[in-house]
Amino acid sequence: MVILYILTFVCLIISWMISKNKTIRALNIAWKRFYKILPAFGFMVVVVAIVLPLIPPEYIARTLGQNNRWLGMIIGTGIGSISMMPGFIAFPLGGVLVSKGVPYMVISGFTTSLMMVGILTFPVEKQYLGTKPAIIRNSVSLLIALIVAVITGIAFGELIL
Repeated sequence: MVILYILTFVCLIISWMISKNKTIRALNIAWKRFYKILPAFGFMVVVVAIVLPLIPPEYIARTLGQNNRWLGMIIGTGIGSISMMPGFIAFPLGGVLVSKGVPYMVISGFTTSLMMVGILTFPVEKQYLGTKPAIIRNSVSLLIALIVAVITGIAFGELIL
C-alpha cells in the first residue's frame, strides 16, 4: 500500500511540474468529490465501529465460511445481490470482514455481486430494459460473481480442486 502512496505522490509532483493550473483544478475536483462522499463514508465507519464489536468475530467467521466456504460464498453472494451500497463503502467493509476471518472468496462473491447484481434495482431495470433482458443480465452477473468468487478461492488457496 505504501508503494501506491509513493507512486501517487510522484505522479502528483510530475503533474504539478507539467501544469500547476491543471493539477490545482484536479485537486479541487477530487476534494469536492471526496467531500460529497464523506458523510456516507463517515456514517459507514460509525455503523461498522458500533455494530462489529457487538458481533463476535467467531460468529462472523463461522457464518460466512470458516467451516463451510461454499455455503459462506453463497450467503455472501446472496447478501451482495440484495444489498445496495456504493463501492467506497463495500470495499472497506470487505477489508474489515477479512480481518475478522472471513475468507477472501466470500468477500469476492459479496463485492462482485454487490456491484453487478441488482435485485433491489430490478424494477427500474425491467422498466428500461424489459423483463427478459433484466433477468438475463442479473442471472449472468450472478453467475460471473460466483465464478469470480471460486477463482479467488483457488488463487488464495482457500479452495483446492
